[in-house]
Amino acid sequence: MKARKTSAPSAAPAIVGRATSLRLGFIPLCDAAPLIMAKEMGLYEKYGLRVELSREPGWATIRDKLIYRELDAAHACAPMTLSTTLGLGSIATPCVTGLILSLNGNAVIFSTALKEAGVEDGETLREYLKGRAGPPLVLGVPFYYSSHHFLLRLWLKTHRIDVDKDVQIAVVPPPQMTENLRLGHLDGFCVAGPWPSTALAAKIGWCAALGSEIAPDHPDKILMAREDFADSRPEEHQALILALLEACRICDMPEHRERLFETLSQPRYVNASIVSLRHSFSGPFDIGKGNPNGLPAYLFYGPTINEPSGSKASWVTARLHQISPRPLPAGIGTRCFRGDIYHGALSAMAALESLNDNEDAGRVPAA
Repeated sequence: MKARKTSAPSAAPAIVGRATSLRLGFIPLCDAAPLIMAKEMGLYEKYGLRVELSREPGWATIRDKLIYRELDAAHACAPMTLSTTLGLGSIATPCVTGLILSLNGNAVIFSTALKEAGVEDGETLREYLKGRAGPPLVLGVPFYYSSHHFLLRLWLKTHRIDVDKDVQIAVVPPPQMTENLRLGHLDGFCVAGPWPSTALAAKIGWCAALGSEIAPDHPDKILMAREDFADSRPEEHQALILALLEACRICDMPEHRERLFETLSQPRYVNASIVSLRHSFSGPFDIGKGNPNGLPAYLFYGPTINEPSGSKASWVTARLHQISPRPLPAGIGTRCFRGDIYHGALSAMAALESLNDNEDAGRVPAA
């Protein structure tokens, strides 16, 4: 595997000098909020970018459009940088992330039919499966190489449920999860909001666990780009990271939440009810047992959240190793999780803020 380039733009070009057009992909989920709010609040333009958002049906489409350069960057599942770089299920295409968009936000949902059969938690699910004849339960995840799949496997293993015998894992696009549960094609799923909330609101599902309970503060969504884009267009990549970092901060601010819900609810974005969106973002999160859980649903902003650190890379790598059809090469995590790009963007932001402060200090107050 070739050595990666570690060159980064200087701290100066935090704003691209000419208007640059980029095409960004996203999936209709709550955690696409930074990409969407950056568009709605003019943050891309602030950093010299013209951005077209492209709403995609599923993660495989995101991956393939990045590979074939139909997208410049995208909202993506954290493990997708590694799986796409290694060619797991696709053409091998080196990809990187210089920004973690969110932690947490996922939930494990089971059908009300299982609850009516006496299943209330992992222990009763194991007992139910021991006494059941017939095919395995069908559980949905939105992508094979995703934190959702990792979390579901961790939860099942914790309750001593055989992932290879007792259940069948099916890949289903996130917006189709609730309808497939209603139709009985799925017995449960693990996905991000708002789709767990829509299942609860429709009374066709109940929440067995939150992702933040299974693996607290797991890396979930990232900004993903091809490695050659990051290397050949570093100033634009950096400007994009800065716009999204500012949007992440806004998404975590309570005073912006109602505008956020109204924006995400629009058909061109997530196309879900404001009630389901509000429920998805709330902490406590009502898990359908009459006692809201106090864990926060999403974390969007902060140095321990947004940095594509070695510890986050290690979490993804360790779990990818368990389902990869071949051994992972040494160093793949840090090749794909580029902390140097993130810290370069922070340096550029500090330089820009210092420049603005100096300009403000040099202005003569009006008489």
